[in-house]
Amino acid sequence: MSFRGKILLVLVSFAISLYAIFGGVIRNWSPAFAQQPINDAGAQIRIFESVLQHIQNDYVDEPNLEKVRAGALRGLAYGLDPYSSYLTAEQVKDFQAKKQNTLTGIGAEFSQVSSYLYVISVIKDSPADKAGLKSGDVIEYIENKATRDISLYDARQLLLGATGSKVNLRVLRTGAKPQTITVSRGPYKIPEAEAKIEEGKIGVIRVFSLEKGEAGDIRNRLQDLSKQGVQKIILDLRGVAAGDLNEAVDVANLFIKEGNLAQVIGRDNKVLKTFTANSTKHIFDGKVVALIDLGTSGAAEVIASAIFDRQRGEVIGERSFGAGTEQQLFTLRSGDGLLLTTAKWASATGKTFLNDERANSGVKPSIEVKRPETPEPLEVEDLVDQQERENQEPQPNQQATPTPTPKVEQPKQSQVDLQMNKALEILRDKAQAAKAGSE
Repeated sequence: MSFRGKILLVLVSFAISLYAIFGGVIRNWSPAFAQQPINDAGAQIRIFESVLQHIQNDYVDEPNLEKVRAGALRGLAYGLDPYSSYLTAEQVKDFQAKKQNTLTGIGAEFSQVSSYLYVISVIKDSPADKAGLKSGDVIEYIENKATRDISLYDARQLLLGATGSKVNLRVLRTGAKPQTITVSRGPYKIPEAEAKIEEGKIGVIRVFSLEKGEAGDIRNRLQDLSKQGVQKIILDLRGVAAGDLNEAVDVANLFIKEGNLAQVIGRDNKVLKTFTANSTKHIFDGKVVALIDLGTSGAAEVIASAIFDRQRGEVIGERSFGAGTEQQLFTLRSGDGLLLTTAKWASATGKTFLNDERANSGVKPSIEVKRPETPEPLEVEDLVDQQERENQEPQPNQQATPTPTPKVEQPKQSQVDLQMNKALEILRDKAQAAKAGSE
């Protein structure tokens, strides 16, 4: 099924679900309601009611309405955002029992682009990294399951498994032929933040995660650099896609003494929570530059946006991915449930990172420096269309027993870190300008 075909399926599913939820209420509505705004639920129910009638009256077989309902609810969640999802009754029980926490993943962060599973970032030295998975990869199949036909939640569940078990991924990559990558699930450790000193008393802190406890580690690195005479900091947030909002706020607070740092936005753009800098947690007054790329999302976007909004320093690199949401599980009468996004993370100015359009998502750098090897999410449909034209779509039975995969050869990347060099150039130029002005 093509991407456009799936959109049509979503519309049909939307109609069936609304009818199932609201029943025949619309039959008694006045003709005055015939023309309503597109976001009026009642108007949509009236428009799509005939779809269910055709399924009931004209479908070749007697439809299984329970399956139709489940499919319709999946379609409803799909039409919202990648992080909202319909859960079966069994999935609801597992979710509430946190059963998925006992399984092992592969060490990568994912989202959904054009209905396909999309790799935002890969954790260094994780099973996914060792197998050759890369940021920007599109996973077309997980074993014999097409990711365009399942939710992001379901895809993540398929990637979990027992330690030592293997999962086969059909991967589409810009500039390369489709390939099957086999990943062995297993434990992995997220690297601690790394620090080094560059010429000009410039400290570089490389961040790998913003999970709980990481802010304290970054604070220690920053204090060590300060003791060694560092006067300027480059905070490398590239590829940081996992993390906790509070940790991000604590890291931003290390560099920002006062003012708002982030917000949580709810329905109707209502501010649910505002995070303000605590002057007692601030420890560094020197120049700061943050590095971001397409693999930067969520908590890392909070830090980058705070540095930019508070005019604390430059943000260099590429527009970040755009994520940062909070979900709530709503259980239904049948036992199944809806995992629904109820809030979004936002910058200090209230701009949410997750948006419908790529041009409005994430954090836009104050100085754009693109790497030639970085693929854009907009290329996903092009990758899929190219494969369909070349008739390279694999058969499910081939996926179940894939041939051994040779070691994945990584495309040659630029040997020069253009983004890091730009950050060093800016900090050194400012230092030289200050020195010249004092002479």
